[in-house]
Amino acid sequence: MMDWNKLLSTRRFGQDHNDPVMASRSPFHKDQDRIVFSSAFRRLQDKTQVHTLTESDYVRTRLTHSMEAASVGRSLGANAGQVIIDRHLKDSDYSPADIGHILSAACMAHDIGNPPFGHFGEEIIRDWFKNGKDAETRSSGLTDEQLQDFEMFEGNAQGFRILTKLQNWRHTGGLRLTFATLGTFMKYPRTSVVDKIVEGDSGGKKFGIMQSERDIFRDVAAELGLLKNGPEDYWCRHPLAYLVEAADDICYSVVDIEDGFKLGRLGFKETEDLMLRLVGGPPKRYHEIDENSERISYLRAKCIGRLIGEVSDIFKDCESEILAGKFTGDLLHRSRRADMFVEIEDLCKREIYRHRERIQAELSGAEILSTLLEAFYTANLEWENHQNNGGEMSPRSSVLMYLFPTSIKSNRARYDWLLEVTDFVSGMTDSYALRQFRELKGFV
Repeated sequence: MMDWNKLLSTRRFGQDHNDPVMASRSPFHKDQDRIVFSSAFRRLQDKTQVHTLTESDYVRTRLTHSMEAASVGRSLGANAGQVIIDRHLKDSDYSPADIGHILSAACMAHDIGNPPFGHFGEEIIRDWFKNGKDAETRSSGLTDEQLQDFEMFEGNAQGFRILTKLQNWRHTGGLRLTFATLGTFMKYPRTSVVDKIVEGDSGGKKFGIMQSERDIFRDVAAELGLLKNGPEDYWCRHPLAYLVEAADDICYSVVDIEDGFKLGRLGFKETEDLMLRLVGGPPKRYHEIDENSERISYLRAKCIGRLIGEVSDIFKDCESEILAGKFTGDLLHRSRRADMFVEIEDLCKREIYRHRERIQAELSGAEILSTLLEAFYTANLEWENHQNNGGEMSPRSSVLMYLFPTSIKSNRARYDWLLEVTDFVSGMTDSYALRQFRELKGFV
């Protein structure tokens, strides 16, 4: 059984002492601020959520999605916090708002490791490592686990790497977030190679820990008292991670419908019908609104409010099961409206995700990312050969290596420089990736 006294640890990764819990500004509130002011978070303003930025200045980016998820997460966290304090922590200094801040911080960061061009960007990186030029020789010097980090590239694992290592000029603890927030952020607490995934475990369907950060998460899990799923590097989720997942799912399920309507890909009646069924019928003052776009925005707010209440109740009912590490699935799909989320997902795939404009944008993104990966991989490979065997580098690769200033000062293992390549490419915004592509191609 997991213990909330440990799960809400205020100790920061990279320092030995706990931060005090103060009513005016808790350690978890500071976590949220550190994420908001980080450059990796700012770059989300120019990263695709679902629709590319060129289609409309209305649609959400990764930044606005993350902020909306954080708002929903804060409400879910405060509701859950009241339950946690009433049941387990009555004599502690924690308040429901503190748990709300943990959720808000984790939700702010939940997409911070995503590459350009949305989830399609992840697919392109995976495919390039599996099937790109020289794929059969790329694994030289890598363990099977290290190779899987690239061939199964995950924005979630990249996000943990950013938070704990990359987003700090000293490389000592990254943003130095609390262990509670880092544990809550980790939706998929396992490495890329696990022999047996617990059936139905939503925390095991992807991986969230690269080999480079394996020891870091071991420390996080030990500090928080997370339960293991067998002998491998595979843990039960932090209980609050289920609420991060729910906040994300609530936002993209409801918001994708609204964005689809605003872009003209869904009709008003179809959109209205879905949202009214989610809400459970027309709200009291709904028919006072005359304009269709305002009606949909109003229903979106009502849908989110209804789902926050329902997920909060589900968490309350399942909290003991979650603490025991016996909960499977996710919270939202235990909702009375679970069938509707399948319907919404099918509709979005059919009418939004496979729209011609989006497909064209994905084709462009595939060419951009593949070209960048090929160029930076070749440059680093030539540098490796130059360092080890005295081989001559091409002028192009010599110039490209200046984008990796630390690499030209020391020898690096292949795994390390491949990580630098994925750090660099996945950290780009959509616009910067396009600009780098044009410069590589000579389109000035």
